[in-house]
Amino acid sequence: MQTLTFRNGDTMPALGLGTWKSAPGEVGQAVESAIELGYRHIDCAAIYRNEPEVGAAFASCLDRSIVQREELWVTSKLWNDSHRPEHVQSAIEKTLADLRLDYLDLYLIHWPVCLPHGQLLPEKGEDLIALDEQPIADTWQAMEALVEKGLCRHIGVSNFSIKKLKALQAAATIAPEMNQIEIHPHLQQNEMFDYCLPNGINLTAYSPLGSGDRPDSFKADDEPVLLENRTIAAIAEKRDCSPAQVLLAWGLVRGGAAIPKSVNRERQAQNLAAAKIELTPEDVAAIAPLDRRYRYVSGSFWAQPGSPYTLENLWDEAA
Repeated sequence: MQTLTFRNGDTMPALGLGTWKSAPGEVGQAVESAIELGYRHIDCAAIYRNEPEVGAAFASCLDRSIVQREELWVTSKLWNDSHRPEHVQSAIEKTLADLRLDYLDLYLIHWPVCLPHGQLLPEKGEDLIALDEQPIADTWQAMEALVEKGLCRHIGVSNFSIKKLKALQAAATIAPEMNQIEIHPHLQQNEMFDYCLPNGINLTAYSPLGSGDRPDSFKADDEPVLLENRTIAAIAEKRDCSPAQVLLAWGLVRGGAAIPKSVNRERQAQNLAAAKIELTPEDVAAIAPLDRRYRYVSGSFWAQPGSPYTLENLWDEAA
């Protein structure tokens, strides 16, 4: 299994199991199945509302000696309602209690977006708090304290633009070591790779398969279906594997990590086997023209009328 290396020499398996959209009653079994198959990287978040069930699965696997804690890499994320410094430690303590762990390997700021404490989602645009009012740098200082207290080993961010990463690096004592973002052939994030890897920031791809099972409210009527792309299908046929395996192998060969979600043991095994598929430079070159800068998770739910956030200032990209 390929790994990503952190500044102190810690290594994270490049292929992990995502738990976003895994339903109650399914996610625990999915995590246990994945660990039994050999997954050692599990990606979680408080907002997924399933961390207690994931924690029970961790406890079961540890009790049965399927895995030791130090063999697991567990990531979780700070939700948007806990950006104020006084809420950061209580947020990770709740996550640790739910996951039945003493520490996280990696803790991320989930979005560069702020909500009032206790409000998980905005009811109207005016509910959202601008970053000028609650700066990321203040949240980050509280994140750094978590490392000093041993509550997590590494800290990073998710859904951050290059502009926001640069601003955070300038203010940080502990520089961010991860940016978890949407990456797949329709959103290849080449500029982000060019910036992050030389600057010691690892990248993890969410929605690496196109997130076809995400909520309907996230979907566009005419969106491209990544798993049905002809170029991907042709490479899969040539390599005697599935389109999903091609997409994951592509992500790994570029030097990033990927966290596909599955609650099906057979698909979990197929996803894990993607780490052994070797794409040629010709395969990678054939995929390069597929980039549409298309986001399956657009962030439009933060950019509703009255919000201080727009798609332009969320991603720091031209409209």
